[in-house]
Amino acid sequence: MSIIQKTATEQLALLRSGEITSVELTQAYLNRIHQVEPAIGAFLRVESEAALTQAAEVDRKRETGEPLGKLAGLPVAIKDILCTKDTPTTCGSKMLENFVPPYNATVVEKLQAADAVILGRTNMDEFAMGSSTENSAYHPTQNPWDTSRIPGGSSGGAAACISADMAPLSLGTDTGGSIRQPAALCGCVGLKPTYGRVSRYGLIAFASSLDQIGPLAKTVEDVALLMEVLAGHDALDSTSVDTPVPAYSGSVHQPLESLTLGVVNQHFGAGIDAEIEAAVKQAIATYTSLGATIKNIEMPHADYGIATYYIIAPCEASSNLARYDGAHYGYRTDHAELVEDGTDEGPLVRMYRKTRSEGFGAEVQRRIMLGTYALSEGYYDAFYLKALKVRRLIRQDYDNAFGEVDMIIGPVTANAAFSKGEKTSDPMAMYLEDLYTVTANLAGVAGISLPCGFTKSGLPIGLQLQAAPFQEEKLLRAAQMFQNATDFHTRRPEL
Repeated sequence: MSIIQKTATEQLALLRSGEITSVELTQAYLNRIHQVEPAIGAFLRVESEAALTQAAEVDRKRETGEPLGKLAGLPVAIKDILCTKDTPTTCGSKMLENFVPPYNATVVEKLQAADAVILGRTNMDEFAMGSSTENSAYHPTQNPWDTSRIPGGSSGGAAACISADMAPLSLGTDTGGSIRQPAALCGCVGLKPTYGRVSRYGLIAFASSLDQIGPLAKTVEDVALLMEVLAGHDALDSTSVDTPVPAYSGSVHQPLESLTLGVVNQHFGAGIDAEIEAAVKQAIATYTSLGATIKNIEMPHADYGIATYYIIAPCEASSNLARYDGAHYGYRTDHAELVEDGTDEGPLVRMYRKTRSEGFGAEVQRRIMLGTYALSEGYYDAFYLKALKVRRLIRQDYDNAFGEVDMIIGPVTANAAFSKGEKTSDPMAMYLEDLYTVTANLAGVAGISLPCGFTKSGLPIGLQLQAAPFQEEKLLRAAQMFQNATDFHTRRPEL
């Protein structure tokens, strides 16, 4: 087995024992990126020289006996929505193609403190708005299992680079399922932590009350390892919760002696693919064989999740993206003369309009318009305020459910990865890809996606577990139980 096919936990053990160096490991991944990146398009920027410099420094510290961080020498890929000092951070958008942050996101600081090696920036749907990574302003990303298909989104690059052995660990963000959905479609593990568990400082905002940073990796134990580094209170983030961080990597292999899993009846209604349903139900049977108790539960307001999300998220996006106007920072229209165009607009308004119409892609413009409309006078009460009330009811559904069960089990997506271009002309069909994931963001609870099978055509299928707020330790232990009983996580695409 090649070194890049091993898990991050296995690689870390080899680094600590001296069997490999960080430079050797980093170079192996850079070679792999050079080999398969043209077919996948997972990265927007690969920092080869900087990565090898970081790796060499870790090797030097290890040789001299200096203290090392928890990820010492392990390469990590970062979604291009997280600010990194003196490194272009584009958010997959023309609007920020020349933006170089003067500071690091807190999670980037934590990776550096843990002596991780940052390989580069992964591709994404523009401003994290999409479910297929076809909305990037630069290029689409392909699914390593079938390059004619999408990898999911918006963290498609972060998932594809794990699946294609281009990185052992990566960071994504999840606003409505954007870690779990691409993890499911690419056959890797992805965790959306509880809102407030991981600092959002330095995350370029899409929807501030929904966005959350989380890890992707090949295995549950690798996710636990990275999560242990990322989690914790941050004074720079007012939504960060000051609560102790468990030793996730130390407890992940401890099975849960009693486990009650809730099955939501609506998750298996009309619209779910038969192969997805069969695989998820087989996973439920696997948990039963491991001693878990299965209980049918009701989530009365789950059917309103998509409608609620696609009011609240665009409203917050409309507000957050108002700052990109050509005056403060980011892209500015090349129409320097801003000649009159037959409207009553003055030159400043024309500059705003042209900058935003040229700098934002079609999907971002669509969501800004949706949000602006829902927040406008006469519609605020009818749409936004009503959506907030339903959001609270959805959270109450979760609270009630977790009073009966330890976790909720079900599908991540209704279908396996679809073909490129299949849904780009039908926004509603694309939005429905988030059907099983958005409610966790609306309620702020934790969720994880892990491989649970394959379609007849060889495409990965994901299983979702959701747990009460700040129960990531229990969630990871439950996921590890399933992983120990199956081998889906060991399979890799042939490239």
